[in-house]
Formats: sequence, C-alpha cells, structure tokens
Amino acid sequence: MDNIFAQLQTVVDRYDELNQMLADPEVMNDSQNYMALSKEAGGLRETVEKFKEYERVVQEIADAQELLSDDEMADLAKEDLAQLRPQKENLEETLKVLMLPKDPNDDKNIIMEIRGAAGGDESSLFAGDLLNMYRRYAESQNWSVEIVDESTTEVGGYKEVVLMISGTQVFSKLKFESGAHRVQRIPTTETQGRVHTSTATVGVMPEFEEVEMDGLIDPKDVREDVYRSSGAGGQHVNKTSSAIRLTHEPTGITVAMQDERSQQQNRARAWKILNARVYDHFAQQNEAQYAAQRKNAVGSGDRSERIRTYNYPQNRVTDHRIGLTLNKLDRIMNGELADIIDALVLAEQTAKLAALNQ
Repeated sequence: MDNIFAQLQTVVDRYDELNQMLADPEVMNDSQNYMALSKEAGGLRETVEKFKEYERVVQEIADAQELLSDDEMADLAKEDLAQLRPQKENLEETLKVLMLPKDPNDDKNIIMEIRGAAGGDESSLFAGDLLNMYRRYAESQNWSVEIVDESTTEVGGYKEVVLMISGTQVFSKLKFESGAHRVQRIPTTETQGRVHTSTATVGVMPEFEEVEMDGLIDPKDVREDVYRSSGAGGQHVNKTSSAIRLTHEPTGITVAMQDERSQQQNRARAWKILNARVYDHFAQQNEAQYAAQRKNAVGSGDRSERIRTYNYPQNRVTDHRIGLTLNKLDRIMNGELADIIDALVLAEQTAKLAALNQ
C-alpha cells in the first residue's frame, strides 16, 4: 500500500489545488476552464473523501491500541479495535479500486451502433429488441437517447440503427456491450415451433466534444461528398443538396448523413460519428495487440466476438466472457441490466488488481 499512499497524497494535493483555483474570480469568469476544473475535481472527490476516512480510522486504531495498557479502558479499546480493523481493511480495498488506472473515456457520452447480423429478418428484429433494451436501461439511468441514423426492414426490424446516449458515466457502464449478441428463440414466422439462432452486433464508441476532435483525424485524409437527400421530406429534400458523405481514406471508413434538413447539421453529425468510428478502429487494433499478450477478463471488444446469449425458451441470459448466467431474460430485455453491468465492471477491476499485485 505504500506506493498507493504516495499516489493518494498526490491526489489530495491536486484536489486542494483545484478547489483553490475554482475560488479564483478569474477562473470563475472563464466558463469553459471552470467547467473543466470542476469536472476534474468531481472525479477526485470520492477518492479524497475515502482517503480522509481511512486516515481517521487509522488514527482511531492507534488511539485504541494505546489504551490497551490501561486496565480500565482495555476492554472498551478491544471492542473499538474489533470494529475499526475491518473498516480499515475495507477502506484499503476501496482505495485500491479507486486508484486503478481509469479509462479516459469513462465519463463520455457514447455513439452506439446496433446491426442485424446472421439470421435474416429474425436478426433485424433482435436488433430492434436490443435497441429497446438499451433505451429502457438508459431511461432508468436518467440518460437521454437520440436516434441519429437508421435503416429499417420490411418486418419492422433494423438492418442498422445508430444512436447517441448522453448522461453521467455512460461509456463506463456500456463499454462492455460491444460484440456479437446471440439470440435463441422461435421466430414469429416459424410454423413448426423450432428454435432458431440469430445474431446482432453492438458497437459502443465514445463521443468526442468538438474541442477533443482536433487531432483525432487529419482533415486532409477525409473526402467529403455532397448530394441530394432521398426518401421522405418533400420538395425541400429533392431540391437541396443537404446530404453529406465523409470517407476517411486511410481506413476506408465512410459515414453518410441525410436525416437533418441543413447541410451544416448533417456535416456536424457525420464528423462526430466519423471521429468515433476511426477512434474505435484504432482502439480495437491496440486492444487486439494487448489481448495477444494478456487476455482481458471481459474480452477484447471486437465486434465479431460472441459475448452474450439470450435464450428465450429458458428465460436465460449468459455472458460468456465472465461465465455469468441469469434466469431472468424477461427482466433484462426490459432494461434491467444492472446485474450484468456490475458483474462486468467487477471482473475488470479484479483483473486490474491482479495485474497490479503481480
């Protein structure tokens, strides 16, 4: 713990420094800087409070130990120590977790892409079910969800749907959802009652603010095509070249956006999604290199990796990365994802702690 204590004191010093800066009138008048510093301070607050609680408990243990030599106070001191020592151990474990290296994207909003994969119409319907599941979970977290692009099928499913989810710690809770989701159930079109297996893929990417986008992509590497929107929209859509297609030539990643009325709005959204997709492309490459050396407890994040099976006949969900099986598929599809997400976060923390102790 000695190394962690040294780091913790650095965190406390930085937290105190941030609070002094936030009280400076010049900083308060600079709203952008003030918000950035407030966010940093907020991210450190829990760690600082736990460390101060830990220091208090350590001092109380020292005080109680001194009283052990006092015949009149010894019994009371022993009772105090019996309570304080477990508190100290629990706080040490909590502080270890709080001091683990954090994903810099954990506080970000996300762009989520859900696609029907293997299984034809049934896979597109399952993609729609996953969309509803995430929407309900987002509602339970007081997050906002906005569909920014969609391609529907004749049966009412989705070939692809892209949504933005905004709120507190969205990426940290949903980042493990990337991968192939497999469903086993009897399709509505099945006349003989046979269970079919289909898949849909989910991609979760951090959304970058405009100030963060600088440097992510070299604009010279992006080709922009402007064209007329198709589909519903009346004469305005037919007469105005408002649709935008961006192509990142080094990777071949393409984003087309035509949902908004103005070219400027479509361009802004297209750039946001392109930044996320290019970042995700290189992040997956880096993760694959890391996974080759040490397998992550919750998988590689590769879209093709099968991460979870939803078995409707047995009302069962299994997350294959951590071997978790829950017999409450109906509740999970209704957005009650906390048990799965908490288990995945714990698995990641356990793996990081194990690596730290090696």
